[in-house]
Amino acid sequence: MNATLEAMVPYDIRVIGDPVLSTRAKEVTDIDGTVAALVEDMFEVMYDAPGVGLAAPQVGVSRRIFVFDSDDRAGVLINPEIVESDGEWEFVEGCLSIPGLHWSVVRPRTVLLRGVDLDGNPVELEATDFEARIFQHELDHLDGVLLVERLTDEQRREAKRALRELALSASGPTPSAGLQLP
Repeated sequence: MNATLEAMVPYDIRVIGDPVLSTRAKEVTDIDGTVAALVEDMFEVMYDAPGVGLAAPQVGVSRRIFVFDSDDRAGVLINPEIVESDGEWEFVEGCLSIPGLHWSVVRPRTVLLRGVDLDGNPVELEATDFEARIFQHELDHLDGVLLVERLTDEQRREAKRALRELALSASGPTPSAGLQLP
């Protein structure tokens, strides 16, 4: 990507080791023009990455907002919560905040979320399979939970090794020097 296009992306995606990613995001109490502008910027960052979901903490904003585009539908959810989940589904999952690494993770197959939209209207979204995974992954970010916390002990050992290698690499992400995986 050329420097002109990169300069247009309004936020950098925060990577593992950044404290904002391990802190529960704050509820949104007032949906105003600032929130609308943030959501617009988040979509731009997500598509530029490219990704299918992005939570506000991933761009350094500690607010309970995520955007998504699952091909079936795209949207934003503010102050989301999972009210029901069912089943089990294993799928290889990655994260924009842990670039280049992927792990097989088991999550519920179906979820029902509640939150509000940009107009402050209550929203209820039911999702299965891939879209349910997007919603759960982004909600984890809002709770300060990173994908590595969903790994088995063996996967976590592999993740530590891979992250150390990336930290030493000149082209990889630069997690903080004191990175400790949970």
